[in-house]
Amino acid sequence: MNTIYFLLGSNMGNSNELLSIAIKNIEKKIGKVYRKSSLYQTAAWGNINQPDFINQVIIVKSKLDAGICMERALTIENELGRVRTQKNAPRIIDIDILYFNKDIINLSNLTVPHPAIQLRRFALVPLNELSPNFVHPVLKKTNHQLLKNCPDHLNVKKI
Repeated sequence: MNTIYFLLGSNMGNSNELLSIAIKNIEKKIGKVYRKSSLYQTAAWGNINQPDFINQVIIVKSKLDAGICMERALTIENELGRVRTQKNAPRIIDIDILYFNKDIINLSNLTVPHPAIQLRRFALVPLNELSPNFVHPVLKKTNHQLLKNCPDHLNVKKI
């Protein structure tokens, strides 16, 4: 069984409901949701002139490989109405793979661990809630260490 850490995010529509629907679809199409972090509200990162995001990390157990998991995550985004316009634009749903086991994966459409984990508090705070001692397979630091040294100072508020 593979252990996958997904980061979910939304800042359009009813974000709480959209995250819940995304989780149900992940359970149907990818695997069993094993654990869920709290929900966190964060100001937009990058393109800051947009509504705050609601983010959550979930841990999923699946027999599927990373490429199939990413394809299915993109399908779920599309089914929920995600339209890709520009980088860091507002979005109805965003589903990213942060970690896939302790694997290092470099495919044309997927890099794991997610290359920006260490730069984003909105990913590290919920990761740290679930798995503070998980060691990033490339950086060789725990999620807790990455959060402690994160250069991003956006407020990540548990809701």
